[in-house]
Amino acid sequence: MGLNDPVGSKVIHASRAGARLDSDVRTGGGTDDTEAIQALLDRAPGMGGLHLVMDGAALVRGIQVHANTTIECLNPSCGFFLASGSNRSVIRNANPAFYGERKDRNIALVGGTYNQNCKGQVHHVTEGGKDRWVIAMEFYGVEDFTMRGVTIRDQRTFAMLMANWMRVVMDDVRIDLPGHMDRENQDGLHFFGPGRFLTIRGIQGRSGDDFLALAPDEHDGVSDITDVLIDGVFLDNADQGIRLLSREKGRLDRVIIRNVTGTYRSFGFYIDPWVPGTGGNFGSIVFDTVNLGQSEPNYDYTTPFLFRLGGNIENLTLRNIHHQNPSDGRSIVDVGWPTPDKSHDAMGTNVRSLLIDGLHIQETEDHAGDAAFLNVVAKVGNMTVRNVEVLRPSGGPSRGSLIETRGAACIDTLFLHDVNVRGMDCILRHRRGEIGTVQMNNVIASETGEALLRMGGGSIRSVHADAVHGAEPVGPLQDG
Repeated sequence: MGLNDPVGSKVIHASRAGARLDSDVRTGGGTDDTEAIQALLDRAPGMGGLHLVMDGAALVRGIQVHANTTIECLNPSCGFFLASGSNRSVIRNANPAFYGERKDRNIALVGGTYNQNCKGQVHHVTEGGKDRWVIAMEFYGVEDFTMRGVTIRDQRTFAMLMANWMRVVMDDVRIDLPGHMDRENQDGLHFFGPGRFLTIRGIQGRSGDDFLALAPDEHDGVSDITDVLIDGVFLDNADQGIRLLSREKGRLDRVIIRNVTGTYRSFGFYIDPWVPGTGGNFGSIVFDTVNLGQSEPNYDYTTPFLFRLGGNIENLTLRNIHHQNPSDGRSIVDVGWPTPDKSHDAMGTNVRSLLIDGLHIQETEDHAGDAAFLNVVAKVGNMTVRNVEVLRPSGGPSRGSLIETRGAACIDTLFLHDVNVRGMDCILRHRRGEIGTVQMNNVIASETGEALLRMGGGSIRSVHADAVHGAEPVGPLQDG
């Protein structure tokens, strides 16, 4: 064991306890250390806890971790490389439970690299007549879980899947995916319910699907996820950003996501009822401070957009959203699913309260063209859009709209406050659907069309305007 690791010590250095550690966390190779590492981890139940220090890199065929265990890697070159053909997770908890009692508590992963060697594994294996995806990290039925300073590298499918959890803290986590493969479900962090109290700070990297997903009832139709704080997400050309899913009755509530930056390909954020018409169950969701750049779209997934909102949502806040130098005419917010054939326009979407507070659109070239930045094709109770600026190059054509309604759009009350636009044809293009009341206050428009609100086939019961400058408040929609 070595002088510093006496027999019975709860702190064990892997190199002093029989592990060869002659692998490389980036390229693999070396001696198979699975049995040596697992034998050390299996001491935890009898000792009441274990702190395993990885002072090198181990080639493994997969390990499992017990309650009251900390695995600490001294630096990013220390950790684990999954041997080719293992076709399983690099690490999982010893007593997995999708339901019921959580037997594994107080697990911490600190530092280091966990490399699944994606091109050395298959996408899924068949067990008991069912397909099971090959996931890099699996934790089912855990309480008081901590991950700090960890790199998950080359995931075959999900980088991590967690279900049936309580009190999870993840800090400074990197998802490194040099082995990107199109349409291979290479998600980042994916959470099933039931779960409560999740804190994620400073996650960065790339995924080949959803970078981060909260899906409370994806596996059972009833589980909830509540009380979530995600602060600091850095996307590096991720195919997809953050997806919030509710399949049937499972509720996602009291969720705050803030400080998101970087680049994305297909979408930034998706609130998804999973199955059209089922509605989902979303409570209070807040997105605060988003500044994402667009990279080349990946149309294998979807046409590009920043936010798309679906399902039954009680209240949603989008605050301080930046859309700078768009590379194409993608929308900023879709309420409902605006498919060209209208077959999924509403998707059972009903948003009781939508607040967009702080929207900054700045263009230096005419890539966005006729874009409608906020599209409504479903039902919204109260919709408030305030503190908006749209700055387009001076002297160009006045095109596009801030808000467009079509399909099954229905808005009870639409409030527009403190809006400054330049170079747009109108603020609201009301093509179809019904709006109860439109209230416009403190609106300044320059180099715009003849009217700020253009009416087409839709109806509005009443329009109120106060301190509106630059164009007539209401006019006909000439293009139908």
